[in-house]
Amino acid sequence: MHVVTTGSGIGRVEGGGIALLDAPFPDAGAVIEQTGSLEVLAGRPVRDRIALDGADLLSPLGRPHAVWGVGLNYRSKAERTGRAMPSEPILYLGAPSAVVAPNTAVTIPAEQTLEMDYEGEIAVVIGQRLYRAAPEDVWPSIAGITAANDITARDVMRNTSAPTLAKSFPGFNPLGASVCTLDEVTDRDRIPIRTWVNGDLRQDDSSAGMIFSVPDLLARISWFAALEPGDVVLTGTPAGTGQDRQCFLAAGDEIRVEVGPVLPLVTTVVAPVGESRRGAHPGARGLIAATIPPHRDHWSPSDARP
Repeated sequence: MHVVTTGSGIGRVEGGGIALLDAPFPDAGAVIEQTGSLEVLAGRPVRDRIALDGADLLSPLGRPHAVWGVGLNYRSKAERTGRAMPSEPILYLGAPSAVVAPNTAVTIPAEQTLEMDYEGEIAVVIGQRLYRAAPEDVWPSIAGITAANDITARDVMRNTSAPTLAKSFPGFNPLGASVCTLDEVTDRDRIPIRTWVNGDLRQDDSSAGMIFSVPDLLARISWFAALEPGDVVLTGTPAGTGQDRQCFLAAGDEIRVEVGPVLPLVTTVVAPVGESRRGAHPGARGLIAATIPPHRDHWSPSDARP
């Protein structure tokens, strides 16, 4: 089952269209938080049908309470960057306020970054609470998967050593376009992940290339923090990002992320208001100076390092 959230309500994708459901939930995230899965939607009556093409698709999960991420979790990425494979996951939390819908136009935060980058990722959605879990407990506790574009300001990351800051600008975490239940996934150990920029295939890998598999990764997190229904875990990005190519996003770019059978996630990049010239970044006042809180003019990047 593929579930979408639209401006007209929650729906199932059926026969190339959307069956809008008579269901007391604003989005798929609320269904999962209240019931622990999406299965309750399989039997809900259809109140209307609309075309998928041109539908007003919203973020399928609404605004999750927690969005976990992991750095350097693909062998291809480690090999491309020349970094050693980590012995433990490199974990961080992203701001839920960065989550946006499919087809969103994301504005470049030009005063903070010159290196806005894409990261196509498989996102898993927690259905049942995981705490101190074993790897074999994980897949039965997953409500579904979706696609993510974990947009990252590489220079902010480099200068602050804080992934949360680099990945939490408004619009930097598109999710969708659908949430797919696991019965739609042919092989959970080889979920394809592909990313295109302006029609050019940039990333092409699968979950088989992960350093920490989905069960291993989520089990490890759960020994430190409880994963609750509706939480989202971004599972890392393979080689082929702009960082790898030293070619970053600019106004006018279109990013398309495909994860297994999930509906494609498309995002476009736009310049800040008042700036129309492609690739222009008005008078950056210093990549980190722009992030200094006004009341702390003595702050330095070293404050953000562990």
